[in-house]
Amino acid sequence: MTLAPDPGTGSSLLSALLELASSPWLSRSKLVKHLQVVAVLQFIVSFLTMGFVCTVLMVYLFFTDCWLIPAVYAAWLIFDWNTPKQGGRRSSWVRHWTVWTYFRDYFPIRLIKTHDLLPSRNYVFGYHPHGIFCFGAFCNFSTEATGFSKKFPGIRPSLATLAGNFRLPVLRDYIMFAGICPVNRNSIDYLLARNGTGNAVVIVVGGAAESLDCVPGQNCVTLKNRKGFVKLALQKGADLVPVYSFGENEAYHQVIFEEGSWRRYLQRKLQKLLGFAPCLFHGCGFFSSESWGMVPYCKPINTVVGEPITVPKVEEPTPDIVDMYHDMYIRSLTELFDKYKTRFGLEETESLLIQ
Repeated sequence: MTLAPDPGTGSSLLSALLELASSPWLSRSKLVKHLQVVAVLQFIVSFLTMGFVCTVLMVYLFFTDCWLIPAVYAAWLIFDWNTPKQGGRRSSWVRHWTVWTYFRDYFPIRLIKTHDLLPSRNYVFGYHPHGIFCFGAFCNFSTEATGFSKKFPGIRPSLATLAGNFRLPVLRDYIMFAGICPVNRNSIDYLLARNGTGNAVVIVVGGAAESLDCVPGQNCVTLKNRKGFVKLALQKGADLVPVYSFGENEAYHQVIFEEGSWRRYLQRKLQKLLGFAPCLFHGCGFFSSESWGMVPYCKPINTVVGEPITVPKVEEPTPDIVDMYHDMYIRSLTELFDKYKTRFGLEETESLLIQ
C-alpha cells in the first residue's frame, strides 16, 4: 500500500521558506548593517588586541612542535626591522578590501576635496580632531573606501601612528599594508626627503592628549603649542594642509574627569607612559543602539581636506618663522571649520576651540 503525497505539502513548504527569507531578522538591510558593524569591530579589535595576541602566540609556539613558525618569523622580523622607517610596504590590494566599504558605510564616512594637490609637491596633512579611534583618518587615508587616489591623483597618503605598533608581530605588517607609518623623525624624513614627490604624511596633531577631551557636541583641538609638524614641513619644504573631520567626536560618549582630579592626573601619567590615553568611553551594543558596548554610534564623519599652505624649504627655521607658519595654519584651519560647519549640522554660532 502506497501513500499518496499530500498535494498541499510542497506549496506549504515553499510558503514557509519564503516567509522565513522575508522575516525581519534576515532582511537584506539588517544583514548589511550587521556586516558593517563587524567591519568596524574588526578594525577596533585588530588595533587593540592583534599585536598582544600575536606576541603571546609566538612565544607559546616557541615551546611547541611548531617552534619553526615563530623562529622563521623572528628571523624575518630582524631582517625587515627598518622597513617601516623606509616607506613601509603599501598594498593596493589591502587598501581596496571590500570590508573597508562596509566600514565606511556604517557611519558613513565621506572625504571632501576643496583644492587640487600637485603631485610635484610633498605635503604634511594636519588631521583634527583625534577622536577615540581616528575613524575618519584611517578610512580616508589608509584605505581607498572614500576614493582618495581618484580625488587626489598622484598623491600617496601615509597616516602616521605610534612607533610602538611596528614592534608587534603581524600587526606591524597589517598596518604597513594599509600605508601606515611610524610617527617618528626617521620615517617622516624618508617620506618627505628620499621618496620622491607626491607624498602626503598625515599627522594627527593633537595626539593622545586630544583624545581625552573628545566628547559629542564639542569641537576642541590641541594645537596651540604643537609646532613640531610645522617645523618639519619647513625643513623639508612640504606644504601644510589642514584637515578637519566633522563628526569624529560623535562616535563615542566619554567620561571627562575634572582637571586637577586624581583620575585626570592618572590619565595624564598613563598617557605619557604608554603613548596613548586610557579613555573611559562607551558606544552602543552589537544588536541594539540602546545598550552600551564597543560599537561606535552611527554618526556621519565628514573629512574636509583644506587648501594647502605653500611652505618654503628652510633647513634651520628660526622660532619666529615657525610661529609665523603656525599662525597661518591655525587661521587656515579655523576658516575651514567656519566655512563648512553649517553644512554638516553645526550652528553658525559654533566656534573651533584651540587649546
